[in-house]
This record gives sequence, structure tokens and C-alpha cells, in this order.
Amino acid sequence: MDGNVRVRMAPSPTGNLHIGTARTALFNWLFARSQGGTFVMRIEDTDKERSIKAYEENILQGLRGLGLDWDEGPDIGGAYGPYRQSERTDIYKQYLQKLLDEDKAYRCFCTKEELEAQEQEMISGGEAPKYRGICRNLQPEQIQNNIAKGKSFIIRVRMPAKKISFHDLIRGKITVDTGLLEDIAIAKSTAEPLYNFAVVVDDFAMNITHVIRGEDHVSNTPKQLIIQELLGFPSPQYAHLPLILGPDKSKLSKRHGTTSVDEYLHDGYLPEALVNFIALLGWHPSGDKELFTLDELALEFSLDRIQKSGAIFNMNKFNWLNNYYIRKKSMAELMPLAVNIYEQASLITAASLPDKAGTTDIYHNVDGTDAFSSEYIEKILAITRERLQKLSELPAATDFFFTMPTYNASLLLWRRMTKEQVALSLQKLHEVFSELDETVWTTQTISAALEPLYGADKGEILWPLRVALSGKQFSPGPFDIAAILGKDRVLKRIAKAQEFIQS
Repeated sequence: MDGNVRVRMAPSPTGNLHIGTARTALFNWLFARSQGGTFVMRIEDTDKERSIKAYEENILQGLRGLGLDWDEGPDIGGAYGPYRQSERTDIYKQYLQKLLDEDKAYRCFCTKEELEAQEQEMISGGEAPKYRGICRNLQPEQIQNNIAKGKSFIIRVRMPAKKISFHDLIRGKITVDTGLLEDIAIAKSTAEPLYNFAVVVDDFAMNITHVIRGEDHVSNTPKQLIIQELLGFPSPQYAHLPLILGPDKSKLSKRHGTTSVDEYLHDGYLPEALVNFIALLGWHPSGDKELFTLDELALEFSLDRIQKSGAIFNMNKFNWLNNYYIRKKSMAELMPLAVNIYEQASLITAASLPDKAGTTDIYHNVDGTDAFSSEYIEKILAITRERLQKLSELPAATDFFFTMPTYNASLLLWRRMTKEQVALSLQKLHEVFSELDETVWTTQTISAALEPLYGADKGEILWPLRVALSGKQFSPGPFDIAAILGKDRVLKRIAKAQEFIQS
């Protein structure tokens, strides 16, 4: 290995991009960038049955969507390719053969049934189950006879019985007695390497200097160190990241809710919020700052600030961060995201024809009975973005801007008002708004126009107005809603609410 820092992200394409995979990729990326090193993307698809191309594409696209890039990988190539394990079979073959030729590995012809029987026997005898080494000392002629008979085999390494230690850059010194380990399987055949073997060969062949991965891989490290030793390879440095835990402090899983990056983004979480959030899952900056861009994280990041204990996935913290980034976005950045969410919720559809002004920046409701400009949607975002924890809350919070609301009689009533009193308030509102000049239709002019209507309790006017315009108990202020809706929509809604309460 040369002296330059080279790290790798090596996902298995057996599912969509997981939040834990995204954090591991981020920490590798940050370490590489902070050290002026190289970030390698490698696809570990030795599991032929579970590896699916669509998952690989999802993982790569998802990481790019978070702002991560790589210097070498299956999509861009590099000096140490190929970067998919399924395309590196010939490389593995030569190293498997080397171990067999040097008698550091052997073929195991035990059947699945025989192995299961051995395991049950050991458990019954109170022993920890492990392979007993039945095929460890087969004679060459026995091996050849088995091969000639077409017997299937796996390849196992001869695990030495000794204590080995390695320095984990996060956890410190870790010592393992390899005598407690079985002769681990490293390949299903000379053409089908298993994970622990393939990863060792790839890390060596690609000059990987640092392996940064999840804590769940700690148990694999001594096995890989032994394989490295048997092959005569130097060992990279290891850093095992703490697990991401749910609120109950168990390993984060689907029972805690969403774990897929795709689902979070679809649910209205912004990539920059997700990156900022997962960066703080197990790592802490030098000061009290919590808001970071990717570039700022790269300047601040160091492995010695990663904790050993598990990191709690705090949804409240995630929502707080996402709200910050929603508020921080420019309207030009926010608009296409909001339009997409509104379209998915079937609240609007892009107009097929230009509007009267000759522009195409216009949207319709789904039945084509109303039209909305980009400026209209921008005004909605301006009064709602401060409260949003995620963009997917937009449709439920603001659907009344695009559709005529439905009413609940009890909701229209303010405190002890009767239906007749509400109807009278709505009648007064309709009269005032009918006289208000549409050319000066603003929050301020609307507020001023309603002043003469107020009695001892403003709520007797403002509450029926709010509900008539929105149909909701909770909404932005009635002046803001009325100013955005415009005179025609306001009058129609007040008239409809009045008709409803009198029916």
C-alpha cells in the first residue's frame, strides 16, 4: 500500500439505501476529503441470489442525491477496477488457488445436513457450535476422488489457534482468541468467493488504507486479519462506527419507522437536512455548532470525535433540522419541490395551455375549474414554511388554497355563538369584502376593512372567517389566507359557509 489515504464504501445491493449505509458512506467521504484522500465506491455483490441491479442503482443515486461523489467506482472506472465483485472472479481465483496450493486452505465436502447434525450434537453436549475440521486432513487422493465424483465443496481456511490484536481507531485495542473460531468458509468454490475473502482481496488490490464501517463488522475483522496474514497482505487500519439505535436503544430497524433514505426524501425531508442529521449520529464537532454544510463537515471531521456507544436516532432533532433547511431555502429552490408534492397529492396539475398573460407558469386544480400562478404558490409557501417540519405536510396544511373546503357546523361556531349569529357574521363579512377594491387587496387593507365589524370579542368575526376560508381548526391567519385567495375565492367561500350554516 502507498501512503495516501484511500477509503472505500462497499454496499451490498440487496435493498434500497439504508440510513445506516448512508451514514457509513458519509463518514468515509468526510474522512477522505478531510485527508485529501481517495474515496472508492465498490459494489459487493457476491450474494448472487439477493443482489439486484435496481438496488445498486438506488444506492448510487441516493448517495449522489445526498451530495456525495467518489473518485473511483463502477460507474466512472478507475485504476483498480473492476469495482463490482461479480466482475472480479478471476482475481479471487488466483488467491484462492494460492491458499490451496500452500495448504493454508482446504476443500470441505461436508453436506449441509452433516454440518447441521454436527452443530446439533455440539449444542446438545453444551459446546459452542463450530465446524470440527472433519475435512481438514483429507489425503490428496481422497480430495481428487471426491472431485471426480462431482461432490460439491466449500473452501475453508486453516484457522490458527492464537490471540491476535488490532487497534481500532475508535474503540482502541481489541484482542481475539482465534482458537475459539472455526475454520471459516471463504468460498463456495474456486469461482464463488464469500464475503470475508473477497473483501480482503479487494482491499489489498485497491490499496485501501482505512476501513471505516459499522460496529456489526467488528466480529469479521479478526477473520479478515487471519486471511490477510495467510495471503501475506498488509492490514489496513480499522474504525468501527457505533450502531444507530432507536428511541428504545435497540438497533434501528423498521419497527422504529422508516429506515430507507428514499422514504425520508419522499416524505419531504431535504438531502441537506438528512446529511447534517446523520453526521451527528455518533460524531460530535469540536464546539456547540450543529448546523453544517457538507464542506463545513469535511473541514471539521475527525475520527477521534466518533463515540463508541450507540447513537440514538432522535426524530425531534431531525425534524428541527429539516425545518431549519426548509426555512433557509430560497423560494426558487423551494418552488419545484412544493409543486412536485402538490402534484403528487393531486391538488394541482401543470396547465397544458398558456395562461392569458401568455406564460406557461400556471397550474390548475385537477378538475380544471381554477388556475394558480407560481406567484400564488410562492405566497402560500411564504406563510407556511416557518411551521413545516417536512414538505409532505404541505398538502394537508394548505389544500384549501386549491380546493373549496368542506365545513363542519360545530367548527364554524365560535365559543357560545349560535348558528344564526355565525350566519350574521358571515353576511357582514360578505358585505365588507364585496365593497373592498380588489386592486388594493392586501393583508393590511383586509385587516383595516374588518375593524368596524369588531365587537367586544373579535373572535366572533375572525373565527367564522378563518373556518369559512380554510375549513380547518388550525391554519394560517385569516388575513393572510384572504390576501392570497383573492376577492372572488373569498366571496365564494363565505357565501358557501353561510349557506351551509343556515341549512
